[in-house]
Amino acid sequence: MWQTGGRDARAGLPPALNIIALSGFAASLSTRALDPVLPRIAAEFTVPITTAAGLAAVSAFTFAVVQPAIGALADIFGKARLMIVCLALLGLASLLGAMATSFELLFLCRILAGIGSGGVFPVALGLTGDLVEPERRQVAIGRVLGGSMTGNLLGATASGVIGDVMGWRGVLTVLGLLVIVAALAVAFGFRGKPISAGAPMDFAGLRRSYRTIFSNPNAAICFTAVLIEGTCVMGTFPYVAAFLHELGQESLAVAGLVIAGFAVGGLIYTLTVGSLLPRLGVNGMMIAGGALVGLQLAIIAFGPSWQAQAACFVAMGMGFYMLHGCIQVFASELTETARGTAMSLHSFFFFIGQTTGPIAYGFGLGHLGKVPTLLIAGATMLALGLVLARILKARPPADASVGEPRLS
Repeated sequence: MWQTGGRDARAGLPPALNIIALSGFAASLSTRALDPVLPRIAAEFTVPITTAAGLAAVSAFTFAVVQPAIGALADIFGKARLMIVCLALLGLASLLGAMATSFELLFLCRILAGIGSGGVFPVALGLTGDLVEPERRQVAIGRVLGGSMTGNLLGATASGVIGDVMGWRGVLTVLGLLVIVAALAVAFGFRGKPISAGAPMDFAGLRRSYRTIFSNPNAAICFTAVLIEGTCVMGTFPYVAAFLHELGQESLAVAGLVIAGFAVGGLIYTLTVGSLLPRLGVNGMMIAGGALVGLQLAIIAFGPSWQAQAACFVAMGMGFYMLHGCIQVFASELTETARGTAMSLHSFFFFIGQTTGPIAYGFGLGHLGKVPTLLIAGATMLALGLVLARILKARPPADASVGEPRLS
């Protein structure tokens, strides 16, 4: 059963979760790093802001397409080892991007960054699933999310401040160095600890894993839901600075502060999930989360002050993770034997949504306008929470030996 008692749910979590959270923190530093400085990049390379937003889309797309392979490699070679290698790749890609002499070279570096970040957070979720039983898993995932949200918060905030002082190249240089230092720290933290690897590469076994995952009816529901989330919510981020410019607010630090509000909301979620879950239940969390996100998108549509938009992003981050955290737990129970692969597929669809999001928003902004586009996204998120509360049900893992649901 899905334990909802706050005290019991938080007790006895393994210390290794702190190292896992650190890896998520490091990878998330650069997730939103370029969003506040996109207007400067567009100006330097003389490209439209919608083209510059493609930097966010291509990073998310690369993150997504490597997920099936990343999941298989994590299950075969060991999740911790793979996280360390990918952190190093992410750091080097950021440093190379800081030296790019053309938009095309920067675009290529963001592709490499997407590959690097793709091997960290979803694998961290799979490793958390391996270490923590379902009764305590949502709180454990909340702790890992806390590391990720802190990285998002500092990445977006620091990006705006550094961008005002050192430009966008300084942003990538500083963040690249920090991620490489974090890779070394994680490697040191896992030194002397068992880093297990699975069986040799078995493509037939991989195909069986995919069949097993998709034989669980919750798979299609979870993967479709996170694709919609990625499109409607994450698609807004590359345009935040442009929205603020419309209000006459051109400070990159302010844009970074507004975007960082989302991470603050995520951190509030991690601190309150243990008490919210018993009060609202799983269905209540999903309904309230979708409604909260939808309301904030509707408010932002009408262009309030930057302070109000920052508050909206805090509330939106809280609501997003109330909904997304529930979906993650259901996704972690799709299978017992290929959890790393299942969580990577989960991230695949989420980041495909983050790829289509900037494109969809760009089309909507160009053809419908800002208000209708954001209102449609808000209504979609409201409907998503309501629909998931109705159709997403506790089911046993597809390969479970006992046919009773492990979530309730």
